[in-house]
Amino acid sequence: MGEEVKLYGVRGSRFSNRVDVVLKLKGVEHKYYEEDLNNKSPSLLKYNPIHKKVPTFVHNEKPLAESLVILEYIDETWKTNPIFPRDPYERAQARFWTRFIDDQIGATAWKAFWESQKEEQEKGFEKVSEYLGILEKELKGKYFGGENIGVVDIAGNIIAKWIPAIQEILGVELITKEKFPKLCKWSHDFSTHLLIKEVSPSKEELIAVFKPLLNITN
Repeated sequence: MGEEVKLYGVRGSRFSNRVDVVLKLKGVEHKYYEEDLNNKSPSLLKYNPIHKKVPTFVHNEKPLAESLVILEYIDETWKTNPIFPRDPYERAQARFWTRFIDDQIGATAWKAFWESQKEEQEKGFEKVSEYLGILEKELKGKYFGGENIGVVDIAGNIIAKWIPAIQEILGVELITKEKFPKLCKWSHDFSTHLLIKEVSPSKEELIAVFKPLLNITN
């Protein structure tokens, strides 16, 4: 088809990783450009002049921003290995849970991780635990997508990989087998999936990225 697909991302970004995973899952050939967010490339600024963020996805010179928007576009454009359910209600539910992960779990956890006041941080962790409990009840099969990885699983990469790395740095226990047995089993299955391992940063890589940002020296 002579298609040109480009992805501008950062390896340590959970949002970039989502797009990388879906492109790999669908076998879409693309060029990947690693960005330095302190010195953004002219191409990134050209294709994403509003947000100037990663991921920025470009298909035949048509750019898209925002990871969940990009995932839906890719799924509608390349039909192999669909990540969204076909049923309209189930599709709407998948959209709901991806937003829940981003707007509740992700946003609250990220704020708590960087909170300098211990009391406020603990309040944040309590809220994250509450949200994780809700998600735990929603997990019915091996993956949120059933027997195959779907969009909710991909959006949940923060739970499977990013939160475990940062909680290790901070010495906190946010996600444990005792509190969230289903989510822990899901995290293991997701993280050890061959495709996910191939395109995702390891825990060691993520620790190396976030440790200096969190000002942890030991």
